[in-house]
Formats: sequence, structure tokens, C-alpha cells
Amino acid sequence: MDVEQEKRAAAEAAAELVEDGMAVGLGTGSTVAFLLPALAARRLSIRCVATSVRTEVAARELGLQVESFDRLERLDLAIDGADQITPDRWVIKGGGAAHTREKVVAAAADRFVVIASSDKLVDALRPPVPLELLRFGCAATLRRVAPAELRDVPPSPDGNVIADYLGEIADPRELAARFAAEAGVVEHGLFPPELIADVIVGGR
Repeated sequence: MDVEQEKRAAAEAAAELVEDGMAVGLGTGSTVAFLLPALAARRLSIRCVATSVRTEVAARELGLQVESFDRLERLDLAIDGADQITPDRWVIKGGGAAHTREKVVAAAADRFVVIASSDKLVDALRPPVPLELLRFGCAATLRRVAPAELRDVPPSPDGNVIADYLGEIADPRELAARFAAEAGVVEHGLFPPELIADVIVGGR
């Protein structure tokens, strides 16, 4: 399989996990782009929450019922892609700048499933780590989380600034704790293993 075929295979396998009546979180990115039509083709009665405007628009065009997350207290299942995945299931997400909403959706789900092509598998995490920062005091926050730089992209879905941490990732848990404790950091793209129920890799 080539990379695109692997993405499609992973997405279609994840779509089979969805059952009638479920509340489902839909991620963002190129692998999720294959998930949406696979899910729509099953013609299930499900309620969906989208992590980005792009996903919401694409899902609605395919006939999926997308609701505001304010109307749902929990999700049965959330499915999303990844930028990097280690053997012990540390994941980096946020290449599409939606990692804050993606993490909120993942945390609200009884089961969070990551779908990916085999090129996303790595021995150890490496930079960049996406960051979402408050616009207020952004320069000062960037200095404190250095080495980091702003990404030349539109604001996040919630109007915040997107940056990338470019330093070493010796201990993902320690780095995640550092970001979580830093004023001005809304969220980071390090997803811990305990958040992830399953990883589906196309072609594996």
C-alpha cells in the first residue's frame, strides 16, 4: 500500500467501530478526510462533534449530523489522525492547528482511536510540538517556552495563536507538564498514552 491507501484503510477500519446511536467525535486532517465518507456510507443514526470548521463542513456535505459540543456531555467514540506515534503510544498532533479542540474531544470520549498511515510511526518523538497560545502576552509566552516560533497560519478555531516548540523531547511527560504549567499556553500537541484506547495503522 502507498500512504494514501494506508490512510484510507485505517479510516475505513475505524468507521466500522461506530455503532448506531453513538455520539462521535470527528478529528481533523488528511486521514480523517477518508473517515468521513466511509462513515457517511454506513448510514447510521449518529450525532457528531467536529474539531474544526473544515471537518464540520465536509461532514455536513456528506449528510452527517454535526452538532455543537455544548449539547453533548460525553462522546462514545472519538477518531482522529496523528503526526507522530511512538511504540508506547505517545502521540503528537496539531499539524492542522486544531489540537486544543482535538484534545478536548478525545478526553470527552469513552474511547479515543487514532488512525494513521505507517509513516507516522516513530521510535521517539521529535520536534516540532504544536502549541496554542493566548494572543495576550504572546511574545512573553514564546520566550518562556523557547525554543519556539510562531507558525504563519490563521488563528486556531478559538482565535488563539499557533506556534511550534522546536527543542528536544527527552521526556514527553515532563515536557507536557512544563507546557501545562505555563501561563499563556492554552494547549500543546502532546497526547499521552492513557488518553488513547486504540491505534489503527493502515496496512498493518
